[in-house]
Amino acid sequence: MKYSEDASKQYHIQVGKGDVGQYVILPGDPKRCEKIAKYFDDAVLVADSREFVTYTGYLDGVKVSVTSTGIGGPSAAIAMEELAMSGADTFLRIGTCGGMQLDIKSGDVVIANGAIRMEGTSREYAPVEFPAVADVHVTYALMRAAEELKQTYHVGIVQCKDSFYGQHSPERMPVSYELLNKWEAWKRLGCLASEMESAALFVIASHLRVRAGSCFLVMANQEREKEGLENPVVHDTDMAIRVAVQAIRKLIKEDKGRKIRRKRYDRKKNKRID
Repeated sequence: MKYSEDASKQYHIQVGKGDVGQYVILPGDPKRCEKIAKYFDDAVLVADSREFVTYTGYLDGVKVSVTSTGIGGPSAAIAMEELAMSGADTFLRIGTCGGMQLDIKSGDVVIANGAIRMEGTSREYAPVEFPAVADVHVTYALMRAAEELKQTYHVGIVQCKDSFYGQHSPERMPVSYELLNKWEAWKRLGCLASEMESAALFVIASHLRVRAGSCFLVMANQEREKEGLENPVVHDTDMAIRVAVQAIRKLIKEDKGRKIRRKRYDRKKNKRID
């Protein structure tokens, strides 16, 4: 069933086939899209609908896009679903996070190779036993990009939640016992940072047979704050953006070298199609 007034456009994000590239950067904040698009050649605004703003341009002659997702898993899921239906198949989430280990400092970049599914969206796609993991090629591209840019980075597991204040004010929540105990467990297991979208995106990417990865600016670290360690709040996401853009350049080159045939996914038949 089509809900969009224009049948050629996806209902929420208002883009259609040919409007976006194979490679898409996914920030949460719509205001970051224009900033990211400045790294593209010949970027144009394609759509501005609800929390979803899309620009399309070129990197090394290949069509690429940036689409904002808003905050959290539900709207990020809509963006990925509708972008995949419009022809995209490689997604790089870029955003902010809060550090959880004491060596994760403000201004560092965290690259997620997996995510804790402490959110609700991914449960409508897969049983809780199914892992939320990033695509290995995207992850390696992000790592190499950070190294080339001489940016301090960390690779590992991030925690994804639905409630910002459940993390930052757990003591006042009726389920404080669960929030506090699980937070301590995640720390003991070496979880690097907390954010809100990657778990949903990674699980949905597995379902759609597309590629996804994530990198984040560490804004601050509440665990360093508790220990009285230096903990400035950093807002400039430019380095994380540059890491994502450089990673896409690498993926473009590597995909051509591997001569990968990117295949579309027929969800009705539950299989890939040429």
